[in-house]
Amino acid sequence: MYRQLGVSAAVYGFGAEVEAALAPRFAGIDRVADYNQGKVLHAMQTHRVGAACFAATTGYGYDDVGRGTLEKVYAAAFHTEAALVRPQITCGTHALAVALSANLRPGDELLSPVGRPYDTLEEVIGIRPSQCSLKEYGVTYRQVDLLDGGAFDYEGVRAAIGERTRLITIQRSKGYATRPSFSVAQIGELIAFCKRCKPDVLCMVDNCYGEFVELEEPSDVGADMVVGSLIKNPGGGLAPIGGYICGTRACVERCAYRLSAPGLGQEVGANLGLMPSLFQGFFLAPTVVAGALKGAVFAANLYERLGFPVVPGGAEDRHDIIQAVELGSEAAMVAFCQGIQAAAPVDSFATPYPWAMPGYDDPVIMAAGAFIQGSSIELSADGPIRPPYAVYFQGGLTWYHAKLGILMSLQKLCDAGLVTLPQ
Repeated sequence: MYRQLGVSAAVYGFGAEVEAALAPRFAGIDRVADYNQGKVLHAMQTHRVGAACFAATTGYGYDDVGRGTLEKVYAAAFHTEAALVRPQITCGTHALAVALSANLRPGDELLSPVGRPYDTLEEVIGIRPSQCSLKEYGVTYRQVDLLDGGAFDYEGVRAAIGERTRLITIQRSKGYATRPSFSVAQIGELIAFCKRCKPDVLCMVDNCYGEFVELEEPSDVGADMVVGSLIKNPGGGLAPIGGYICGTRACVERCAYRLSAPGLGQEVGANLGLMPSLFQGFFLAPTVVAGALKGAVFAANLYERLGFPVVPGGAEDRHDIIQAVELGSEAAMVAFCQGIQAAAPVDSFATPYPWAMPGYDDPVIMAAGAFIQGSSIELSADGPIRPPYAVYFQGGLTWYHAKLGILMSLQKLCDAGLVTLPQ
């Protein structure tokens, strides 16, 4: 069957050798998924999810039982006072923009203690000039770069926190950088430090790609808001759109007013018949994330064995589903992504090439043959065409599909003469 799908016996055999050594790691991933599945199930049972929650609403969406229940389920699973979970949030960047603009006022300062944020947030903040950025509305920005090796510069953070510092944004995942992603424990230590420096400062965590990877979430260790996209981990591959903001009641209430309108908040917003997908996707998310994690661990070990730098390393603990592989050239990035595309259930016949994508400075190549357009919990790989020519692999609704994608990426590199398998 693998031969029919385009994988040679040599590539398959090499992959099988790598996989055979990973049984203990996979067992650990399954234990985390077991716990998180119970956590989600308990939240759904506690808040009495029933068939009435799946009814469609239109127009204003007043008295939407499903919408209100879904938000209670998210708040319970993330252990927060409140949640805003809406299909009207178009993506993770939108969710972050809502959270930031709702909780920052003119004259406030935003601080990133983890260096430069993900590319698409640069225009939201105003690092790159953009209409309607936070900078246009009088919010200033400061960042503290990480130390060599990816550690927090605590003294730098202490010096940067000032009277006007209102909100601290912490990006859990690496984004398009080759730094380590942060564990929930590390994030908790950073939040505690920041709040010792300034007790009334708000701490927001960009939780994209990190949900259900560990037993805890950043909201368990002091985050005032955790923010993410439903077409990543928590949507389980079924949510066709949407984002979430979980946190304190005061923060979430402001986010709701920013998303809809002052005075309306969470009282409006039709679900348009999406509730079954949003509930079921959240229910499946722990299992789907486990499959994606196994794929990431497999990719790290396979490419590390071939001599490529990988972040995180093959033996390192995982804190998100993203696996960075430094391929060293544009040609290798293109071959890798074309292998991922060739393994897709949708648009497998398409050939990805770099292009000028909105929100990015550099050309970006993206491979994503997904049922939901742009869904990063489905098998995908992407990266900006710039040194060190790192490609970022993530997703896979099942472990078996993630494995096929990695083997196909290696096959394309071998076919292009860019990789030679060890004898």
